[in-house]
Amino acid sequence: MSNLLKGKVALVTGGSRGLGVAIAEALADQGADVAISYAASVDKAEAVVARLKAKGVRALAVRADQSDLAVAGPLVDTVMAEFGRLDILVNNAGIAIQGQLVDDPALDGDRYNRQWQVNVLGTIAITRAAAPKLADGGRIIFIGSRLGSVVPFAGVADYAGTKWALAGYAKGIARDLGPRNITVNVVQPGIMPTDMAADVAGELPNRDAILDMHPIRRIATLEEVADTVSFLAGPSAGYITGEALNISGGIAI
Repeated sequence: MSNLLKGKVALVTGGSRGLGVAIAEALADQGADVAISYAASVDKAEAVVARLKAKGVRALAVRADQSDLAVAGPLVDTVMAEFGRLDILVNNAGIAIQGQLVDDPALDGDRYNRQWQVNVLGTIAITRAAAPKLADGGRIIFIGSRLGSVVPFAGVADYAGTKWALAGYAKGIARDLGPRNITVNVVQPGIMPTDMAADVAGELPNRDAILDMHPIRRIATLEEVADTVSFLAGPSAGYITGEALNISGGIAI
C-alpha cells in the first residue's frame, strides 16, 4: 500500500462486483477513501466496504440504480456529505446486452434500449452531477470497451455504440474541465474474467477464435485494468487527458 492518493476521495460506480471491486481496492491500496455505488446486492456492497476499511481507508456503499437518472444527484450529495470532497470519479457501472443482429425480426428493442439508458444516459447524469463538485485537479475515468472502437464480430452494435458514445463524451468533458486541471480519460478493456462477460459469452462467437485475434493470446486480468485506472487517478497522469487507453492484448494492431 502507498500514499499516492492519501487524502483523496474516489467514487466508483458499479463497485460491488467484478472490475468495480478491483478498481475500488486498487484506489484504496494507494490510500484513497472510496465510495462505491451498487444497484441491487447490499450484501456484496457491504462486503466490499469491509475489505476497503481493512486497508485502513474510509469507505461507503450507496445504493443507486444507474438506470434511474434521478439517483445521480443524491448519490454525489451522499458522497460529499460523508467525505466532504470528491477528487476521483470512475464511471464503471454498465451492462452488456449482446448477441442479436440489428436486422433480427425478434430484436428485443426494449432490452437494448435499457443498455443505452444505463451505459450512456446514466453515466452522463452522474458525470454532470459530479463535475461542479469535483475538486480542481481531479480525475474522471470512464470504463469503456475495446469494442467501442474495434468491432471484430457481429451482434454487438448497441453495446459498441454505447461505449463509443462515452469515448466521444469524455473528449468533450476533457475540454470543458481542462481549465480546472481535471483530467478525463477512457480505459478500454478487452475481454475480462467478470460475471458480465460470462453472462454474454454464450451469445458471442467462439471464444478461441476471438483469442486468436490477439497478439497476446489471453484475456486481461482485472488487476491489469484496475492498475491502469489507478495510474490515471494518480499524480503521474496529470498531463494525460482526452485519451483512450486500450487494455486489450493488441487486438486490431
